Amino acid sequence: MTSYLYLRGGEKMNIIFVWLILFIIFLVAELVTAGALVSIWFCVGALVAMIAAYFGASLGIQGSLFVIISIGLLLGTKPFIKKYMHPKTSATNADRILKNRGIVEEEINNLKGQGAVKIDGKSWTARNADGNAIIPVDAEVIVVGIEGVKAMVKLFVPDSE
Repeated sequence: MTSYLYLRGGEKMNIIFVWLILFIIFLVAELVTAGALVSIWFCVGALVAMIAAYFGASLGIQGSLFVIISIGLLLGTKPFIKKYMHPKTSATNADRILKNRGIVEEEINNLKGQGAVKIDGKSWTARNADGNAIIPVDAEVIVVGIEGVKAMVKLFVPDSE
């Protein structure tokens, strides 16, 4: 038994073509979003519903298959997609020093383009993030950013309690 979708004016369209059109719409939407995986699940759902329509399944079964397959794939593959499409980025050595404290080894003077700090046992070229103020040797600083290979630091002031 073939199901039909009745259009305005009394015309009818075979439901297989309706599912095919939906499949194409979802596929085009997926291709336009360039790998964002927005509608691929609905493509599969429409394809399964189209196959069910071809074999004579009722419109209720076709719609149920579309919804169940689409939502099932969406929910079932979301953790996998998150894991492999957006892998965790490893912190670089530079990222690890952010918000760490260090001791000035060489006077930090932005105007002269000089300065070095020791952070976690490693020496870093440093610049004062607060401007052109000079930070003396042995002062304690905190890393507030990274610019290229230079640690951007500020003079560390302990919280007054």
